Amino acid sequence: MRLRSLLFVPGDRRDRFAKAEASGADAIILDLEDSVSTQAKERAREAVASHLANTAPVHRLVRINPVDGPDWQQDLACAVRADGIVLPKAQGAATVEMLIAHMAPHLRVLPIATETPQAIFELGSYGRVAERLCGLSWGAEDLPAAVGAVSSRHPDGSFTAPYEKVRSLTLFGAHAAGVAAIETVYPAIDDMEGLKSYALRGAYDGFTGMLAIHPAQVPVINAAFTPSEAQVEAARRIVDAFAAAPDAGVLRIDGKMVDAPHLAQARKILRRVEQDG
Repeated sequence: MRLRSLLFVPGDRRDRFAKAEASGADAIILDLEDSVSTQAKERAREAVASHLANTAPVHRLVRINPVDGPDWQQDLACAVRADGIVLPKAQGAATVEMLIAHMAPHLRVLPIATETPQAIFELGSYGRVAERLCGLSWGAEDLPAAVGAVSSRHPDGSFTAPYEKVRSLTLFGAHAAGVAAIETVYPAIDDMEGLKSYALRGAYDGFTGMLAIHPAQVPVINAAFTPSEAQVEAARRIVDAFAAAPDAGVLRIDGKMVDAPHLAQARKILRRVEQDG
C-alpha cells in the first residue's frame, strides 16, 4: 500500500469525499473522530458506510473513535469495506491486538501512537503486530493537552524538545516494526513554503509519507516523499556497482566511499520507486 499522502476528510461532509479522492492523495482518511461533533456521529457513520459501498481510485481508511470510549464498535461496523482503520489514542501493540480481534481480517491498522503519555513507552512494541499494520504515525496536539503543555510548537512552528523526541521515537518505532513511518500534519494550511520545508525534512529524516488536512497540501507532500531523479540514479549506480563487485565490502562511487549501509539505503529507494510505478 503506497502511502506518501493521507488526506483527512470529515466523515459527516459527504460533499467533500469525491474532491478528496480526486486530490492525488494516495489515501483518504474518512474521519469519525475529532472532526465530527457528537451530534453528527451517526450521520457520519451512515455517510461513510454508503460511500465505501462504491469503488474508489484511492485507498480509503476510516479513523474510528478511541477504543476506551462508546463509539468505536459502531464505527468499525460501518468501516468493513474500507482498506484500513486509523486508530487514535493507541497505546502500543496491546491496543492493536484488542482492535483486530473485532475487525475484518483484510483491514490494516494505522495507529496514531503518541497521543497519551503512556503511549510513548510502547512505541517499540508494534513489531508484535506488524503484519496487521499499514504504518505508524504520531500526533502533536493531544499529548501536550494531556500533560498541560502550552503547545508542542514554538512560535515559529518548530517542535519543542519533548515533541521532537516523540517524533523521533515514532520514526524509529515504525522502522523497528518494518512499517511505513508517517509524519504528522502541518497545520498552517496557507503556508505552502513552510509545508514544503516540513515535508522535505520528514523525508530527509526517514519518514515515508505524511498526513494532510487540505487537498492543496497533497501535491507538495507527494513531491517531497517521491525520490528525485538524482536520488534514483545515484541509488542505481550503487546497486549496480556492488552487483558488479559482489565480494567488495567498500567501493568508491562518485568520489565517495560507499559500504553496506549505503547499499541498503539505495535498495530501499529503488523499492519505493518500483512501488510507486
